[in-house]
Amino acid sequence: MTSIVELLHPEAFLSPLAIDDAVRRALDEDLGRAGDITSIATIPATTTARAVMVARQAGVIAGLPLALATFKTLSPDIEVEAHCRDGAQVSAGSQLLTIAGPARAVLSGERTSLNFVGRLSGIATLTADYVRPTLGTKMRICCTRKTTPGLRALEKYAVRCGGGFNHRFGLDDAILIKDNHIAVAGSIRAVLERARAHTGHLVKIEIEVDTLEQLGEVLATGLADVVLLDNMDVATLTEAVTMAQGRVVLEASGGVTQSSIAEIAATGVDYISAGALTHSAANLNVALDIEA
Repeated sequence: MTSIVELLHPEAFLSPLAIDDAVRRALDEDLGRAGDITSIATIPATTTARAVMVARQAGVIAGLPLALATFKTLSPDIEVEAHCRDGAQVSAGSQLLTIAGPARAVLSGERTSLNFVGRLSGIATLTADYVRPTLGTKMRICCTRKTTPGLRALEKYAVRCGGGFNHRFGLDDAILIKDNHIAVAGSIRAVLERARAHTGHLVKIEIEVDTLEQLGEVLATGLADVVLLDNMDVATLTEAVTMAQGRVVLEASGGVTQSSIAEIAATGVDYISAGALTHSAANLNVALDIEA
């Protein structure tokens, strides 16, 4: 029988606790106070069923461990056979999972499992589209904190399934000084000095700049590890790389589209961060077909 570990992307971590929590919250939302009253009313308790989860369109798959956990939470007697694992590139019509067991549990878990796989596969597929133009360069595509509330760990995992990388997971794992922080603190030097005095040696400090003049101020302090170049055009990004001379890691962000990625990568920046990977990904069309 397929296990959750066998379905996870081999190079991306997703906590079993995050899977369990997300599945239980989703099932509670769907089953409510009385359960699946349609299946209870129409399907005898002893009836069994066999179903196949199918990709209706081509894409990169993510979320299969959550589908498995959904069905196993509803009934330990359900057996799931995997035909691929997260991170797989599939064509339209590809079978993803075969599910067999108590019919009520299969039917009750249908929409929740498809919601997880469709949403996360959509993110993985869009990420792969963003990553493709960067192949052969040093640049990495990263997601942001623009995620669905409560689903950040899952959506950032889906980005990894699509070949992207993760920016910070929250406000507590890295310092990112933005324009509003600078405005309150008074100046670039002041905000960086305070951040460096507060920060432990394992925490990175990143600061956002809008102009090359601001970049020059940051470089003069020698206190930042990473500089986020916000909404700069390709010519300005190229000049920023020349100015930095490898002294800091450079991240381009703001207004990034699939059509602009190749040009941005050619400037020599180290990272692109794009909120669109998570906030604008369309669901991949997946379905559950009952086998007669």
